[in-house]
Amino acid sequence: MEEQYGVMFCGHGSRDEGAVEEFQAAARGLKERLPQYETDWGFLEFATPVIRTGLDALRDKGVRKVLVVPGMLFAAGHVKNDIPSVLNAYQAQNPELSVLYARELGIDLKIIRAAGDRIEEALQKAGDRFSREETLLVVVGRGASDPDANSNVSKVTRMLWEGLGFGWAETVFSGVTFPLVEPGLEHVVRLNYKRIVVFPYFLFTGILVQRIYHYTDIVAAKHPEIEFVKAPYLNDHPLVLDTFADRVEEIRIGVNNMNCQLCKYREQFLGFENEVGLRQESHHHHVEGIGTGAEGVTPQKHDHNHVHSHDHDHDHNHHPYPHADHPLGPKTMEQEEPETPESPVKENK
Repeated sequence: MEEQYGVMFCGHGSRDEGAVEEFQAAARGLKERLPQYETDWGFLEFATPVIRTGLDALRDKGVRKVLVVPGMLFAAGHVKNDIPSVLNAYQAQNPELSVLYARELGIDLKIIRAAGDRIEEALQKAGDRFSREETLLVVVGRGASDPDANSNVSKVTRMLWEGLGFGWAETVFSGVTFPLVEPGLEHVVRLNYKRIVVFPYFLFTGILVQRIYHYTDIVAAKHPEIEFVKAPYLNDHPLVLDTFADRVEEIRIGVNNMNCQLCKYREQFLGFENEVGLRQESHHHHVEGIGTGAEGVTPQKHDHNHVHSHDHDHDHNHHPYPHADHPLGPKTMEQEEPETPESPVKENK
């Protein structure tokens, strides 16, 4: 019966209070779409409540079947390892519960439409001085050490490019992989388009979105002959919330297919062959629930013999990323970031 079910919405967590507030607003929007279920939420790291707190709340309300939704766009380390590790541990400690895990948002036409709406918002505010054919779109993904997740961003780029009729489009990333935002933008300015739209393909704000806009300002200041437009990220677009609700119902009716054919932990993925069969475990325990804001963050030492400042320039599976030294990738961020110039960019949030 439906009253046995509860919904748990799992977020990554952030040092940015705005990101936490936006996630919680999305959680409330999901709850409004699923009034037949008890609903709660929690975070992997930094922010509170943590995931197990939300699970405890559902259990204490009499829920015995928990439908867990990862609040993330693609399935990289957080979706494939970190959240399942937390859920498996909780399930083992609470055998009276059934904890069922949804797939990520993934490539979904509703999400593509939501992304298109955000880009259209930015273009409408920028005006019609330039045509679509004179405009280049740059889609910025989070970046992961998982090529499956990274490739999905490129697919999103192509769907938006073709669907909206831009002259050209490119994919860049905010961290971990390559090309990063600044070298990627320095590349596309050479293509001689009159307008460049930079679209962060992110659910919520945070340090990475701020960094994307920061590097956009830097490159724009060097190229005043080009109009740069900063598009808003997805946030709680109604179609995003509808897709989260779809993921919940997929579990309930038994249709919940995560793509494991291109998973580097299970298949011999080109360049990542030595990661097949790695143990499923979370690496967020050392920052779980420590709080938002800079004052709540300190480097954490643990048994992997390195230090984390957790600015998310890396993924959390701690296996060496084979392209960490790529000249357009993370090594370019080791230099001290320059001061952001006074922004010449049209920003539409």
